[in-house]
Amino acid sequence: MAYFPLGGGMMWKDSETELDFLDFDYLIDTISNIIKNDNLLPSTIGVYGDWGSGKSSLINMSIEALKKEKETECIYFNGWLFEDYEDAKIALLGSILDTIEKKRTLDQTAKICIAGLYKSIDKMKLMKKGVKLGADLLLTGGSHALADLAISSIIEKAVKSSDGILKEGWVDSIKAELSNKELREDINAFRAAFNDLLKQTKIDRLVVFIDELDRCSPDTILDTLEAIRLFLYVGNTVFIIGADERHISYAVQTKFKEIEGMGIDIGKEYLEKIVQYPVRIPRLSAREVELYISLLFMQKDLSSKEFEKVVAFVQDKKRENFLSFRLDYVSLKEFDIAIADKVKLSLEISKQLSPVLSGGLNGNPRHCKRFLNAMEMRFNMAQYKGVTLDKRVLGKIMMLEYFKPRMFAELVGAVIDVSGAIIELRQFETNEMDKLETLKTWKDDVWVKTWVAKEPLLGSEDLRPYFYFARTVLEKQYDVATTKLGKEAQNVLKNLIACTESGLAMAKQNVIHVNDYEAAMIIEHLLGRIAEASDISDMSLRCLLEWGFLKKETHTAIIKGLESIGGTRIKPQHIPRVRSFGKEINKLADIDVILDNWVKDNSKLKSFVAAERDG
Repeated sequence: MAYFPLGGGMMWKDSETELDFLDFDYLIDTISNIIKNDNLLPSTIGVYGDWGSGKSSLINMSIEALKKEKETECIYFNGWLFEDYEDAKIALLGSILDTIEKKRTLDQTAKICIAGLYKSIDKMKLMKKGVKLGADLLLTGGSHALADLAISSIIEKAVKSSDGILKEGWVDSIKAELSNKELREDINAFRAAFNDLLKQTKIDRLVVFIDELDRCSPDTILDTLEAIRLFLYVGNTVFIIGADERHISYAVQTKFKEIEGMGIDIGKEYLEKIVQYPVRIPRLSAREVELYISLLFMQKDLSSKEFEKVVAFVQDKKRENFLSFRLDYVSLKEFDIAIADKVKLSLEISKQLSPVLSGGLNGNPRHCKRFLNAMEMRFNMAQYKGVTLDKRVLGKIMMLEYFKPRMFAELVGAVIDVSGAIIELRQFETNEMDKLETLKTWKDDVWVKTWVAKEPLLGSEDLRPYFYFARTVLEKQYDVATTKLGKEAQNVLKNLIACTESGLAMAKQNVIHVNDYEAAMIIEHLLGRIAEASDISDMSLRCLLEWGFLKKETHTAIIKGLESIGGTRIKPQHIPRVRSFGKEINKLADIDVILDNWVKDNSKLKSFVAAERDG
């Protein structure tokens, strides 16, 4: 796990790692056992998980675990990096041959074999580029690239031409050559030659790790899978595909739309034929998130030797009882009191954050790491200004910022006393709900009530410096950077923005794949669009309410958003939809207050509101 300095502190690299902070040891062992079992080869393993779940980290750790196996050759292929590079199939085949040529000693027989395989790939390129490539060769005389006799014969015609210009009939000649049986790839011959190459180079097992395939286009995904199925599935080969299986299935469905409506889940069927052994990465529990965060903090707090010592201790304890082991100050103190004292605060913060991050971020390691990096960055900026923030307070404030951004903004604008403490927040903590004004809408929100009760209590804290370093967030309250959303959440937002029946249906279908943080961001974005729109369409309001209804955590934020809309922008047809939403979430009293305010702004709504209440 790489981390890097910023100011007086450290941050963590937002990418894969080779250190196991995620309890992946059993998954690594499962993958290794399949690879080492001759009876299971050739095979394809699917490493499945959501964006940020740790697929790339698991792949890196598996590669590291296999390095000691001398007869095993590991090849890493990032599908996304080759998205725009010729053809995915050609890129994969070429990368494998390049690696073998580079890492293995080739005798003369092996050199001839690999040269033949390269030539086969060149022919594939030629077939792919078709006439265009043939024409280019005619005009340039560039036969050296492929060294193919058939093409050379065509080029010879060009050389003999008086003007060097493509003549009528030459295209047909090129087509004939390109369709020549000799030029077509013989799949069985390629597989046989490839298998021979593995034997000649003494590769007992070839393990190809294909990462980030789910970030590619449907065509790239299918080309890559086709390369595995047709050309490379031989002998003791293992392919390990890291991806979100939903996106692979979607790519197949996109390609074979004609099969839709026949009662066949073509995506699922195709994937099951390609991948024999699916390994799914589970979401982290609250306890696992706590351990993960603790180790991240301790990597920063401790020296390399001290950290290695802690990691060894954790691994030993997990082997003893992985179900009940918990890394806390007491257990660590028994092991090494000096280390325990160094990381005491970090352990407290980990315990504080883990329940919220495990639930609100679905136990997603990358989301958790991004939260910590944002927190660390803000702490470091404060230090640069000569301000020391309490990390426990900062962590709690940022929880609210992440999961209830509208309440966070309201808290900033709430009345403060001379010490800088927020009066209403103190009243909330002491259960003086009748005194609340700005925050009264949030008094029944379960998440908020739990957050308020969590230590440290903030009612007497001067929160002005914490809000100061959140200014950029406040300035862009409704501007959601969709890059912070997982791919599924991005698709949900895209479908909701489309404001169509089909888009809403798709968004509702995929609501289960959106975590609490992403849901809050989506709702804020939709509310922001409604706030900025010159005309509020019935469909945009419907998308907000119907999708938001499915995410209980967003209900209060939606009510607050509706409060901010002026009645002059409300149409009569909006009234029954909004009131129905209030009934469904058991917040009709709050909705009626909003309706009354709309009537004050727009008297034309009075009869419609009355009719809806009477009805």
